[in-house]
Amino acid sequence: MNNGLRYNPRLVGSLSVAQLISWGSTFYLFALLMAPLEQALGLSRAESSVAFSLALLVEGLMAYPVGRWIDRGHERLVMSAGSLLAALSLLLLSLAQGLLGLYLAWAGLGAAMAAMLYTPVFAVVTRRYPSDFRRAIITMTFLGGLASTVFIPLIAWLMANWGWRTAVQVLAALHLLVCLPVHALALRAAPGPSTTGPLRDGNSDTLGQHVRSPRFVLIGIFLTLMMAITVAMPAHMVSLLREQGMSEAWAIALPASIGVVQVAGRLLMYFFEHHLDVHRANRLILLLLPLSLLVLLAAPLLSGWQLEVMLLFVLLWGMGNGMMTIVKGTAMALYVSQAHVASLNGALGLPLALSRAAAPLLLGLLWSPAGGYSTGIVTLLLGSLLGLGAFVLAQRRAALA
Repeated sequence: MNNGLRYNPRLVGSLSVAQLISWGSTFYLFALLMAPLEQALGLSRAESSVAFSLALLVEGLMAYPVGRWIDRGHERLVMSAGSLLAALSLLLLSLAQGLLGLYLAWAGLGAAMAAMLYTPVFAVVTRRYPSDFRRAIITMTFLGGLASTVFIPLIAWLMANWGWRTAVQVLAALHLLVCLPVHALALRAAPGPSTTGPLRDGNSDTLGQHVRSPRFVLIGIFLTLMMAITVAMPAHMVSLLREQGMSEAWAIALPASIGVVQVAGRLLMYFFEHHLDVHRANRLILLLLPLSLLVLLAAPLLSGWQLEVMLLFVLLWGMGNGMMTIVKGTAMALYVSQAHVASLNGALGLPLALSRAAAPLLLGLLWSPAGGYSTGIVTLLLGSLLGLGAFVLAQRRAALA
């Protein structure tokens, strides 16, 4: 039986540093590498988009085994191996000369991401701190949320001064010198395997019963759609902003600023969550993403206010995405089961893999020289509204359970 450990701010802080580096050096890397890769390797936009989609596909396929390994108490081995694999994959990426090397490197990065980004680390703190997991997740995402703010300009600077291959090698070194030691040292004395535990509804349903429940299906739909949307946009954001007429400085600065806005949103949650009903707050948070996409669609109609419109988009997207990370990270524990959270999140591996892998590629395919990204943005908007509807239905079913 896992009764949890005493909340440890130093451990949460160490994991936050590793999250900052892990997100910045993998997830946010592709948007900056897209154009140099296409030029260096002679690729089309669709061919380059496949690399990131492949990483997300592998990440999703690895989610279930990673979740089961964490539930069995192997969190230290899983996250340490993820950091080592990330370093090796980045080194392979820096040496890529064609599609095979490129795709192998991003497949390796996908497996590494499955073992070291938010999904596994949220499961780790949920198992360790069953009474304080929401506090741990919010705290951890403060620093992790700055990944784009720190790493987009850092990677751009490294690329401008030493080229993209050397920049990627520097990122590999960060995993070896910082992330690997953090995971290997901080995650000692893990809780034992999950059997039973504190469930939200007070019962002891098995993992199989939870997987077959309507609440799990609805939360699965919500997570699948919202994950796809929040993955598709960052991969194309720099290109989208250039297309909107933003200068190169703004095309780098605006995505970088999203990290600061995300952290501001999480600070609001931290200070006000005890004064608001958590379920109502979750619904309001999820409205921000479709509002940001509506602003983006309206941008061509407000040509004289392009910068102001883009700043509003960044504000809404950053606040919404930042706070929604908390909603996504706690939804399974709040509305389905806290005891089996890692395995339940892992059980969504296949649909999450397919949607997240398809989303950046689909956005690339929906792009056209004449219409730009407009069709893709409409598609993302519809998906965000469907995800919100599934989440509200899951809340209602959980309230009746």
